[in-house]
Amino acid sequence: MEGSDFRGTGAAGGPRISLPSMRATATAALIAACFVHAAAAEPLDLRYGQAFSSAHSIFSLPVAIAEREGLFAREGLNLRVIVPIPGGSDKMIAALHDEWVDVTHVATPFLVRAALAGSDAVAIAAEFKNPIYSLIAKPEITTFADLKGKLVGLADEAGSISISIRKLMAMHGVQRGDFAPKVIEGTPTRLGCLRRGECDAVVLGQPQDLQAIEQGYRLLGLSNEAVPDFLYTVTAARRSWAEAHKEAVTRYVRAMAAAFSFIREPRNRARVIKIVMESTGASELIAARTLDLFFAPERGVMPERAEIDLKGLEQVIVMMGEAGTLKAPPPAERFVDLQYLRAAGVQ
Repeated sequence: MEGSDFRGTGAAGGPRISLPSMRATATAALIAACFVHAAAAEPLDLRYGQAFSSAHSIFSLPVAIAEREGLFAREGLNLRVIVPIPGGSDKMIAALHDEWVDVTHVATPFLVRAALAGSDAVAIAAEFKNPIYSLIAKPEITTFADLKGKLVGLADEAGSISISIRKLMAMHGVQRGDFAPKVIEGTPTRLGCLRRGECDAVVLGQPQDLQAIEQGYRLLGLSNEAVPDFLYTVTAARRSWAEAHKEAVTRYVRAMAAAFSFIREPRNRARVIKIVMESTGASELIAARTLDLFFAPERGVMPERAEIDLKGLEQVIVMMGEAGTLKAPPPAERFVDLQYLRAAGVQ
């Protein structure tokens, strides 16, 4: 052997290879490996649509947790929350088709309605399962019977919340036609109607219902007194878009699963309370009471790890049929795509 050359053949009798050539090959392989690693670690952009009505309510909590605790970043996602204008709950699927957003928060009745009208939107993860909505009235209204002839602020009539509240009222002898309904989008807006004295009673979610009770307004009843368990809100994406962006969707699902695990961990309670306060403007006491309402005892308000409860979605479809918004209830499987939850090890 002389200099830097091998003067012979390899063990298999192959051609002679110089050390400079070997070094060049090794360097090229190392550079290629670095590029592969960089590509794998490169953050992916994702636009999440949030309804204006949920932006400052408890229903923003899972995404708020994942943002503030770095769970999206940990999964290599640059997630940007966008509130489409107009941003009502019934407009969120349109935001997907208009390419305002890539994935979106949406209540399940609006997803079902859009899909039956031709949208390819499907649920990819659950956000809230069994919401607790309160029927809150002026202090002088002490019973359900007092609502007869009064103005009641409801959510969209085709949505599960208005369906639930109408069932609750019917249980207590107040039928359709006994009161004047007014559709008002969003808990904060309905609370404003009550405070101004324009509404005699309204439907409120957390933390605004607890705030109103603290201020002297009267709790008449809760929506979950009247309906079985159901799947309330999900993250949805267009099936075609999700198929083309499987990695981003799977990363999103993993981050949401981690967010629910974080919320449920008792040692994180103080941090979750702080994020509820930041997201909703609630006091520390009201934020703590909201979490107690959900978890002490466990009421199944949130999924365990973003899993989609098909039986809960079936119940939504049944409720829509009972309300007359569906003629022939379709199977729940039509409105979901579970492959991303499965890829994330969730479902």
